[in-house]
Formats: sequence, C-alpha cells, structure tokens
Amino acid sequence: MKVLITGAQGQLGQDIARIFNLAGHEVFSYGREELNITDLDQCLQVISIRRPDLIIHCAAYTAVDAAETDVEAAYVVNAIGTRNMALVAEKFDAKIVYISTDYVYSGTSERPYIEYDSPDPQSVYGKSKLAGEQMVQSFCSRWFIVRTSWLFGLHGNNFVKTMLRLGQEEPLLKVVNDQKGSPTYTVDLAQFLLNLISTEKYGVYHASNSGSCTWYEFTGAIFEEAREQLGLTITAELQPCATAEFPRPAPRPANSVMDHLAIRLNQLEGLPHWRDGLNQFMLDMKQHPELYLK
Repeated sequence: MKVLITGAQGQLGQDIARIFNLAGHEVFSYGREELNITDLDQCLQVISIRRPDLIIHCAAYTAVDAAETDVEAAYVVNAIGTRNMALVAEKFDAKIVYISTDYVYSGTSERPYIEYDSPDPQSVYGKSKLAGEQMVQSFCSRWFIVRTSWLFGLHGNNFVKTMLRLGQEEPLLKVVNDQKGSPTYTVDLAQFLLNLISTEKYGVYHASNSGSCTWYEFTGAIFEEAREQLGLTITAELQPCATAEFPRPAPRPANSVMDHLAIRLNQLEGLPHWRDGLNQFMLDMKQHPELYLK
C-alpha cells in the first residue's frame, strides 16, 4: 500500500513512517516544509503525483496555550488544512486517518469517555481539532478518526523527556495530581494504526494505552523506570499539587480518560497498558541515549 503521512517530522509521524516501512508499505513522509496543508493547490499537486492509497494526517497546530490568542492560526491548520487533506483524499480515492485528541471533550465526566459521547471542547485547540473531525466526516467516504492522549515517543519533545531532564536538575518538582488521563507511547499507537488501516471498519476510535493515572503518578513511574532501566540519578523531590497552582491560558481536562469501546466492538487488538508502554519506551531510549534530552 502507498501511504502518505503529513506531519511526518513529529514524534508520532516518525514512528508511523518507520513501522509502516517495516511492514512493507511504500511510505511518503511530508513535513511542513514539503507540504503546506493549508494550501489546497499544493495538496492537490502532491497527492496527484503520489497517488497514495492511504493518507495519515498527523499535521496539526498543537500549541494548546498559544491557540487561545492565535485563534485563526489554530483553525487554519486544524480545520482548513484538514479540509484540504479530506478533499484530496476523496478526489483520489484514498482512505484517510485523522489523528485527533482527548481535548474534544470537556474533561468533566466522572467516567471514561466513549466514542459516542458528545464532544464539548473547552479550549481553542480542542474546538479546532473537532472542526477537523467534522471536515473529515463531511468530505470523505472512507475515514478513521483516531483520538489519542498524552503522547510520548523517542523523537521530539514530550512530557517524559522533560521530566527526565528536570528530575536530574531540580531539587523539587511539583506536578499536578488532579488531571487524569492515559499516557500513550507513539510506537504502540503506530502499531494500532497499522492494524486498523488494513480493515474496512471505518469510524471514530479512542486509541490510547490502557489504564490511567494523574500527571503526578505518571512522573513517579517515569522516575522509577528511569532509575531501573536507564540507571539515571533522579535527585528531584516529587510533590503533588493542584492545577490551580499553575494557571495556564487554555483549560486542561480534569478527566481525559477514554474508553476503547470501538476497538472492542470491532474486535480489534487494543494497546498495551501505559506502564508497559513506558517500560518499552525506556528500553528503546537505552538503545538511543542521544535522544534523552532532544
């Protein structure tokens, strides 16, 4: 299968490209320099040349706090850019996978969200990603919308790498303990996508590592794994705190745990537990120490 990936320089895009290549697919990777998704004419030109069977649309405006004031930029990438990819996918008869987010929900539910709960985003970022979902559903006939959360991977910056650095530099780390979610290793998500796209089971999916934790609990696990797997000396004292102690421009979901109902209903293989994903991440980091602080 010929697979075109947008946002291919991101932490998820790079793992998708690697895993799909290993599986024997012909992969075309495009970063923002090679493909401006907000330019419909350029999208049409690129897709007409490559003629992919599948588009995996990872490119997104992900600066959650900046989006609160940079509203038009968030929508032009997440809504208009996604519309463009949806239009060209349909024009050239390609399946499309749109990577979405837990931020499409309000985060106020007392239970995990299922795919059929009504979205209610509270931030500009969440609203713009939901607009992208609507574009895909409006213009495409063969689509997968995959909502994920708390991504971490070997490439680029993420929470795990930040905590590994701060844990070795700071005497005290206060981490919020009243936001709950599911950390997701990009390799596990990429493997799930590889299995999903071989089917005709289109629709909305929640795909995160199973289980849940708070950011504070996640940090504790990161430090534990770093000591055991990487032999790092973590000097920081870890303390829980409330979200209110660190006010941010964009509201964060208090509960962004997503139930994987669609995966079960469609009899697909789910993702491993987040602790297993974190453990594998550390083992992979051990093979690539040059990526610790990148």
